[in-house]
Amino acid sequence: MNNPQLDSNGQLKHLLSIEGLPRSILTRILDTAESFAGVSEREVKKVPLLRGKTVCNIFFENSTRTRTTFELAAKRLSADVVSLNVGTSSQAKGETILDTVDNLIAMHADMFVVRHSQSGAAHFIARHVDPQIHVINAGDGRHSHPTQGLLDVFTIRRYKPDMHNLRVAIVGDVLHSRVARSEIHALTTLGVPEVRVIAPKTLLPPEVQKLGVQVYHDMRKGLKDVDVIMMLRLQNERMTGALLPSPQEYFKCYGLTQEKLELARPNAIVMHPGPMNRGVEIESIVADGPQSVILPQVTYGIAVRMAVMSILAGNTEPA
Repeated sequence: MNNPQLDSNGQLKHLLSIEGLPRSILTRILDTAESFAGVSEREVKKVPLLRGKTVCNIFFENSTRTRTTFELAAKRLSADVVSLNVGTSSQAKGETILDTVDNLIAMHADMFVVRHSQSGAAHFIARHVDPQIHVINAGDGRHSHPTQGLLDVFTIRRYKPDMHNLRVAIVGDVLHSRVARSEIHALTTLGVPEVRVIAPKTLLPPEVQKLGVQVYHDMRKGLKDVDVIMMLRLQNERMTGALLPSPQEYFKCYGLTQEKLELARPNAIVMHPGPMNRGVEIESIVADGPQSVILPQVTYGIAVRMAVMSILAGNTEPA
């Protein structure tokens, strides 16, 4: 079965999911992002690679951080950017998702960045658009958030270059996390030998072991000697039923404290895709501490999203 993300030559035409992409494409995105990482430090933070192109950010679901970094990435590539919070515009008035997209295509958009609460929405749009238009999934339901997964592994690679000798722990609400799925696919594809997930049984998807991870329900055992700790947000808005006794009890068992951090390797890094719930998933002394790379994650997200857009547009060399 053909991968809808690749063209007939095996080149990236859409970024919809990490799953199914070969290591060579993931490595190319990460290597290209390295070349863009310095652009943000210049006095003039622009390169002309997408000059004359129009990028439409279509957000059917709110996300300030993701929308802002995509907008900055497109503008630094010199694209014209249109950002729509569709939840408060046309779709709220009854317009369908394809009506919205068709209207934007009629405005000669070249690239769509799509976020939607329904899994598969970006794939649906990618099947509908003309061949010269590219679609980037900025998060769909519980399914995938590929650029977040890529910026996370880019961050890991920056601090821990030997990816083939790492233990990575992903802690928390794996069940509702599209970030966790993208992260796991990216890490295993890039050859990380040991990926652990640490969570209560109620916050793990069925048969999660089939993703190639080791499962721990005891956080202290799961953090032993790891190099990277990725904390996940409790996604209360997606939960139905009583999955947890209380935020306080969750923090006691699965919140990252300085004491628990000391179970990991001394130079372990702490990550979080945001937004953080301090005192629920992580205590402030850890979030703001010397082992935290949470703010660099945000910074690197711009470079990674610049890399994805430039590759899709066929231009990858910053001037």
